Amino acid sequence: MSVDPATFRSVLGRFASGVTIVTICDGEGLDHGMTVSAFCSLSLEPPLVLVCIDHAASMFPVLATTTAFAVNILSHNQEALSRRFAADEPDRFAGVGYVRGQGGCVLLDDVLAHLECSVTGRFDAGDHTIVIGQVETADAQSERPLLYYRGGYAQLER
Repeated sequence: MSVDPATFRSVLGRFASGVTIVTICDGEGLDHGMTVSAFCSLSLEPPLVLVCIDHAASMFPVLATTTAFAVNILSHNQEALSRRFAADEPDRFAGVGYVRGQGGCVLLDDVLAHLECSVTGRFDAGDHTIVIGQVETADAQSERPLLYYRGGYAQLER
């Protein structure tokens, strides 16, 4: 017996997750980015993280061949930025503040944290690909996170 998609989505929606924007720079020097909530740590030694990308995502073809990516963990006041990178925007980076990381990927301004990763593996799983990255650099700020819960944005009050 298999759970139906609506029930599966409803149940998983009750798991609060942080919100990230994954960025990459393609072989032609063009920047790509998208909002990703399917992100987690994988290993402390070596430091590994993973992101899961839908095969239908506009950034998937580039992420399938890149050797590096950055994860920008959003702070509580960056809901608009998350929505922008989740929408079908022609130029998601226009007017957005950022610097380039050591690996050439975009590191967004004022995020809660960022990680620069080199790709160490890719695994197809259903309609997504799991991309594993070894963390090369990381930085964090003292802010509250932006959360996604039951189909909407939320904030952690501490």
